[in-house]
Amino acid sequence: MLTVALHTLRTRWITFTGSFVALSLGVALIAVMGLALASSLQAPERRPERFAAAPVVVQGRDTLRVPTPNGDRTQPLAQPNAVPARTIAALKRLGPVTEDRSFAVRAENGPADLVGHPWPTAAFAPYGPVNGREPRADGEVVVTSGWAVKGDRLRTGSGTVTVVGVVRGLGFENAVFLTPARAAQLAPVSTQLVVEADAAAVREAVGTDSGAEVLTGADRRFADADPDRDREALTAMNAMFGTAGGVSGFVSVFVVASTFAFAVAQRRREFGLLRTAGATPGQIRRTVLAEALLIGVLASAAGCALGAFTAPYLAAWVVDGGLAPAWFTIGDHVWPYLLAFWTGLFVALTGAAAAAWRAGRTGPAQALREASVDQGTMPWTRRLLGTALLATAAVMLLLALATDPSDLLHRKTYVSRPMLLITAFALLAPLLVRPLTRLLTWLPSRLPGACGLLIRENTSTAVRRTAATAAPVLVTVALTGSLPGATATLNEARTTETRHRTIADFVVTPPPGGYDRPTLERLQKIPNAKVSSTSPSEVHVLEEGVALIRSPARVADPKALTATTRLPLTAGRVLDLDDDSIIVNEEWERHTVGQRVTVWLADGTRKSLRIAAVMPVGTGDNGVYVTPANAPHARVDRIDVKVTPGTDTAAAARALRAAIEPHGGLLHTRTAWLRATQPPADGTTRLGFLLVLGIALLYTGISLANTLVMATPDRVRDLRALRLAGATTAQVLRLIAAEALTVVAVGALLGLLVAALNLLGMWGALSLLSVHAPIVLPWKALGSATAACAALAVVAAVIPAASALRGRAGIRTA
Repeated sequence: MLTVALHTLRTRWITFTGSFVALSLGVALIAVMGLALASSLQAPERRPERFAAAPVVVQGRDTLRVPTPNGDRTQPLAQPNAVPARTIAALKRLGPVTEDRSFAVRAENGPADLVGHPWPTAAFAPYGPVNGREPRADGEVVVTSGWAVKGDRLRTGSGTVTVVGVVRGLGFENAVFLTPARAAQLAPVSTQLVVEADAAAVREAVGTDSGAEVLTGADRRFADADPDRDREALTAMNAMFGTAGGVSGFVSVFVVASTFAFAVAQRRREFGLLRTAGATPGQIRRTVLAEALLIGVLASAAGCALGAFTAPYLAAWVVDGGLAPAWFTIGDHVWPYLLAFWTGLFVALTGAAAAAWRAGRTGPAQALREASVDQGTMPWTRRLLGTALLATAAVMLLLALATDPSDLLHRKTYVSRPMLLITAFALLAPLLVRPLTRLLTWLPSRLPGACGLLIRENTSTAVRRTAATAAPVLVTVALTGSLPGATATLNEARTTETRHRTIADFVVTPPPGGYDRPTLERLQKIPNAKVSSTSPSEVHVLEEGVALIRSPARVADPKALTATTRLPLTAGRVLDLDDDSIIVNEEWERHTVGQRVTVWLADGTRKSLRIAAVMPVGTGDNGVYVTPANAPHARVDRIDVKVTPGTDTAAAARALRAAIEPHGGLLHTRTAWLRATQPPADGTTRLGFLLVLGIALLYTGISLANTLVMATPDRVRDLRALRLAGATTAQVLRLIAAEALTVVAVGALLGLLVAALNLLGMWGALSLLSVHAPIVLPWKALGSATAACAALAVVAAVIPAASALRGRAGIRTA
């Protein structure tokens, strides 16, 4: 059988080229994914950045630790505790103490990640000499190089400042340095400080009762902003590569199975002759599997080599795209190649298994068959498997809707769930393509001329060819509609939630340091306006005795909140919220009005609160509401203003601007606020989807080209008949192109149906979560993907046909 398989591969190399290329690419991607994962597992420890030259850093308690029967559970605190005053006094007796303060800064035409610090802390990075001088007044700043120069006037959220000096950027932040007094105004609470003294003496002064932590050596990196960002970036990168690898495996099995099935259908006379010569069904099956084994070995080896070559370039791409730290490179590992090789071999044999079984059922009489019409294109096994997968997808969706609708909104769910539905529709494609092609060609077939009728009959009778060509288009269009469509639908739902909840006429965004009490009081005294200021915070709750859950919270006065915001509630009243109560959502283990829950506030304080009201889960943004007494250090980041009906809104806007102008901040109308707060595009998700869809489109091109090139030799007699009937070469090629476009349209319709069904499940989940938002299909992306498939199909169909027309004198003879 191996000898027969070798001869078959040599004489029918065109038939197997598509499978070889698809497998090679799949193995290469799996190798790259494994190499990236292996390299990220050995990530170096991040060194201290802001405090690389600081002798000792003392940090207030910033971690909540809750004992449970299964050990302590920890979560970072949203409001880290300041170092106690008595501890600071003791430290000052040991040596100089420099308090650190960090806060976000918004500057016109400045970087989005600007952060402010007191000027004395610049020495601990160290930033080195300053080009100019240090800031000496509230309106003076020093900046890192690259975005502003000495002498610039910068409009910031807290007022206009002058750049009096520039220091070289160190790469880990874009910083603005202010005087210590001005920094203290913008960030009153200092949660960490630098002590220039002996570490042992500092530890003795801090003691154990203060809750503060002493950081020295490599541990000083924990005083940097987001010290775990490398780990988070690598996790996101690995998730992206994992998704890409999964799609690669799925689509490569899809392409290989489709290619082998079509090849077996084309070779039924060949297998019939072998049966007539005495070959058994088992020998036929072993021949097909031997062919797949040879292709799998060669393609897997080529894929491993391709993966080794492309992995460094892909690593550079993810670093440039901000998906991985700057230090990330591909290391020298062996196991990713072994995993990729054996996975590729398994994919090849899996893809050919069904075709091998079908080949073994070929009877000797097939050697005499001349009819071109496909028969028996849907064996009962394929029909049963396709129906079972479709039913499984429906049952899983219904179970998710009945038990946990919010699970359908998670990325891992809406990325993986389409695969099941795509496979089901692909298996049932031979059953669906004939009615769809007849529907699409109903009108053209009734127009004058024979072209429409020929397209109708050729596509509907050659079911295997039509299904094999439409299947990869189905995959590409379904993924294009399902993945970007899911994120677009979810973003639209979040926007809808915000729109329904916000009934204020204006929204004020304070500067990073917030407003002082007199400014807030002036805003509240504006005539004919109801003002509600809210702050961000967090609470923690221990569920089932072992899971410490962190929930985002908003801090608000309930009476003012009801005047400017319409909270969605399933039970209770907003006005029942007080200093002894809390508003939760239905995702909490306890969510019955009147029950008491034990929570830990943003600063780690433990407290028992009564549930005053309950909100639905929504898209996940319906967090918790508490009063200012339960978040004393929260800084106001949003002020909603509702103007009394009949009041001149322009006059109210002027009064609001006059109140905030001396202190900075921005005034938005409701429409502008909703537009500004639309969910931003996630760069990691966008690049991940781009990679996945690029893989799908690449595989589609391979499959289309392979199927259409394979089909051309079997159509030579049809082309000859058309030429003898009087058709010109151009007319024949236009017919071939029109048939290819018709088949692409069939695949696109099936893919659109799959995408719509997937998004319909998400829409149902949103409705159950009390979010009524429309389904959003990415029509531009769908149109681009369909157009690309159409172009690939036309080229792959016309070029081999034109070559056949040129290569046969009999065809050219009228």
